[in-house]
Amino acid sequence: QVQVVESGGGLVQPGGSLRLACAASGSAFAMYVMKWYRQAPGKEREWVATITPGSITDYAGSVKGRFTISRDNAKNTMYLQMNSLKPEDTAVYYCNVVPFAQRGYWGQGTQVTVSS
Repeated sequence: QVQVVESGGGLVQPGGSLRLACAASGSAFAMYVMKWYRQAPGKEREWVATITPGSITDYAGSVKGRFTISRDNAKNTMYLQMNSLKPEDTAVYYCNVVPFAQRGYWGQGTQVTVSS
């Protein structure tokens, strides 16, 4: 199985920045599709961003231009750089890892709170 651990969440003021990290086990990390999701209280989990093995990226419209997804294959880690944070970005952020021909694997999530 693939083990997934998110980190980097915390409390930040509106307009501030945070950098989330997702570490995933596996010798074939470089071939995994990696995704970020988030879930706010009372809402369904929503997709935030995707990065492919070739580092092609895609973003939800609500975060495009403010968030940047990236990966460091040497460290088996992907990142989500979040800038210009808004209160509506408050949520638990989850990492989703998809190896080829396998089910997706989820981390436990990391809390991001944007408040003044």
